[in-house]
Amino acid sequence: MRYRYRAIDQDGRRQRGRLDAQNSAALELRLERLGLILIDAQPLAPTLRLWRRAPVTRSQLIELCFHLEQLLNAGVPLLDSLADLRDSLPQGRLRVLIASLIEDIEGGQPLSHALARHPAVFDRVFVSLIEAGETSGKLPEVLQHLVETLKWQDELAAQTRRLLIYPSLLGLIIGLVLLFLLLWLVPNLASFIRNMGQTLPWNTRLLLNLSELLRSQPHLLALLAASPFAAWGLWRWLDPTYRYKVDRLTLALPYLGPVLQKIMLARFARYFGLMYGAGIPILDSLAVLEGVVGNSALAHSLAQARRDISAGQGLAASFERLRLFPPLVIRMLRVGESTGAIDRALGNVSYFYSRDARESIARLQLLMEPMLTLLLGVLLGTVMLSVLGPIYDLLSQIRY
Repeated sequence: MRYRYRAIDQDGRRQRGRLDAQNSAALELRLERLGLILIDAQPLAPTLRLWRRAPVTRSQLIELCFHLEQLLNAGVPLLDSLADLRDSLPQGRLRVLIASLIEDIEGGQPLSHALARHPAVFDRVFVSLIEAGETSGKLPEVLQHLVETLKWQDELAAQTRRLLIYPSLLGLIIGLVLLFLLLWLVPNLASFIRNMGQTLPWNTRLLLNLSELLRSQPHLLALLAASPFAAWGLWRWLDPTYRYKVDRLTLALPYLGPVLQKIMLARFARYFGLMYGAGIPILDSLAVLEGVVGNSALAHSLAQARRDISAGQGLAASFERLRLFPPLVIRMLRVGESTGAIDRALGNVSYFYSRDARESIARLQLLMEPMLTLLLGVLLGTVMLSVLGPIYDLLSQIRY
């Protein structure tokens, strides 16, 4: 159950927040571990939200793994390491998370099971790697690899965001300018245009009717504004069959589809190599990665590859049959299989796709900027010609 609480810290300052606990007594105990004294608490009713804010950011996760790896390498026991991390952090989501991990470990659970109770923060790949590190006794080494991988993933995500910033900003500007023209400029000129006594061209009539519709039905604007959020909510509840078709169409989009596929395959190869190097069997690794690749079409291909491998095919042969990778990558995997260095081969595959994705993003940015600028000019020019064209025709007929 989730509670909204008020508490005071050791300096007497009031703190407010929300926390999960089985009951009020468990809530009081959890707050006490955070150095807080409970004043009062109210249980919150469960709510349905279309999206949830991540409890911990990726940068905080990198910080957690880095400090934990440093402390474990220094010989500090796991519980003491987590307690030191908790006490060194200010009040916030990360401190609450670490306090929850300490509670579970003190209750007899291994670290991997404690992490698995927070799927919004630690995905199945993360938990599987930690479990493999616990089993092999190489937890600090696994944490070091996780830090490097999370940093790489953060850089790749930043590049993807940069690709989307310009079209998103330009799209917002286009929408605002069009609304200004349709809701203010066109209505102010509408009566003058209609009283000119001329037959209006079809584009001018269409623009005037659209302006009247938006002004007389303002709820349409609210529907347009809410449509992206509604589409996102619908996507989350979409039937898997339709989601598979949409994901396939997404990967088939010109220009954007290949870039997205390269990013997904780079992430897949990176995590696959990390899991194989940690001692996780190939079939188990593929089963975990099916749920985290972020595309149901790619997940379907991985499931088919897993079935082929379990039937006796080699890794490179199964990927080649599904055409997941180009011939160069297949040769790299085949060499890795023959030499027993599949993890190194997958690392090279990840590097290959990461570099290719960065170059593709840079080329796509260079292509999108002039195209979107041209689109903005065409839209604004069309609106202005539709409004001012009849006025100009009338003025040209006046004889002085």
